[in-house]
Amino acid sequence: MQRIAVFPGSFDPVTKGHQSLVMRAAPLFDKLIVAIGGNIEKTTFFSLEQRFEWLKKVFAATPHVKVMKYKGLTVDFCKEVDAGYILRGLRTSADFEFERSIGQINKQLDTSIETVFFLTASEYTPLNSSIVRDILRHGGNPQRFVPDEVDLTPYFRKEQ
Repeated sequence: MQRIAVFPGSFDPVTKGHQSLVMRAAPLFDKLIVAIGGNIEKTTFFSLEQRFEWLKKVFAATPHVKVMKYKGLTVDFCKEVDAGYILRGLRTSADFEFERSIGQINKQLDTSIETVFFLTASEYTPLNSSIVRDILRHGGNPQRFVPDEVDLTPYFRKEQ
């Protein structure tokens, strides 16, 4: 049986923290699916198609990392793709508390799916997509916080 994991998120945009987590976790699985999910509590900055294209470029050189889109519950998506694992990143203790409760509910929804937590690499602990978007909204250049394959230059003001 293949070890298949799903790394769900909105990736709005994908950051170097996301990239690091996937690249560190990828050797543990036969297939790792980076899954862009819809979250009704979030209003996205970048289109679904833009995020999908960026993720495909970021992970193009890693053949067993696939990028997919989904709607609905993550555990239902996991069943669709035969994934036995949900991969989640932890930056802080607040992340742990939030992710633990979601992981426990997912376990109640489907006992065959395990949640695997990875600590974020220390250099990416303060980084998240919201910070990147905030820098953009205020005319700054957040390019250093996203993978090289993600070109944000059309979105920030260069005259500063």
